[in-house]
Amino acid sequence: MLGHGSGGRLTAELVSKVFLPALSNPLLDRLNDSAEVKVGPSRVVFTTDSFVVNPLRFPGGDIGSLAVNGTVNDLAVVGGQPIGLSAAFILEEGFPIAELKAIVQSMRTAAERAGVAVIAADTKVVEHGKADGLFITTSGIGVVAGSIELGPERIQVGDAVLVSGPIGDHGIAVMSAREGLEFQTTIVSDSAPLNGLVSQMLEGGGTIRCMRDPTRGGVATVINELAKSSGVEIVIEEMAVPVRHGVRAACEILGLDPLYVACEGRLVAIVHGADADRALAAMRDHPLGSDSCRIGTVTRSGAHRVLLRTAFGTTRLLDVLAGAQLPRIC
Repeated sequence: MLGHGSGGRLTAELVSKVFLPALSNPLLDRLNDSAEVKVGPSRVVFTTDSFVVNPLRFPGGDIGSLAVNGTVNDLAVVGGQPIGLSAAFILEEGFPIAELKAIVQSMRTAAERAGVAVIAADTKVVEHGKADGLFITTSGIGVVAGSIELGPERIQVGDAVLVSGPIGDHGIAVMSAREGLEFQTTIVSDSAPLNGLVSQMLEGGGTIRCMRDPTRGGVATVINELAKSSGVEIVIEEMAVPVRHGVRAACEILGLDPLYVACEGRLVAIVHGADADRALAAMRDHPLGSDSCRIGTVTRSGAHRVLLRTAFGTTRLLDVLAGAQLPRIC
């Protein structure tokens, strides 16, 4: 079902029941955004991702720039600086060459912005009606500095939960383009490479426990994954979560919760509680983190759950959705 690609509970079940039993190994089993491999004295991180966004173009980006940014960000949030990307194109017979040229140029522009190059590629063409125009699969390799240690196992009670800016922009931008929705203000995707922001955080942000980019499933899903893998309870303050007015209004009209709407240029960071202000200062000093804020706290161990303190002063469980609010957003 489409929900199996949502990043939510159905995806987790597919991974645990189908892929891990067949492919399980210590590197894959960590289920991080990128896998870390020791190569001599170097720490190399590797990631791969496929992009099937519909439509191919949306306010603020297209499938080409999205593919580059998504892969760079998966490397960045584990502390890796990208050194090269690969790209594989599955083209449908009849796809316009002019459109392909524009998308490939968009990939180049995005790669240059991130300071990386596409160094390997492949192309396949399938019959008309078999690929919905264009699918792109990208992989990336990066290097981690020797002193950097990030991971959910490092999370401790009292840690702060930070987000680098308003959430939900990407998912709503794609949905508005797909459905032809018009709002008073154009909602633009936040798609961007996060490696520069992450470098600044690691240099001056104090003790950072771990980071994730909230793509499929949004912020709520990412924080649930961190809480469950580290065995802690995290409380999120609903009023502290930044959401642009246009995105919030669109979500209300469409019956969506912005906490589950995908981002493509935001990160969630869990940092030592005493270093929260220092980390926020480092984030806000970068253009992609200028609207960073604290949205929650790790409150106790042994709970494996996320709670949301609502605007009404009540507290409720913030769980993972079974399927997708918005399919085909990346």
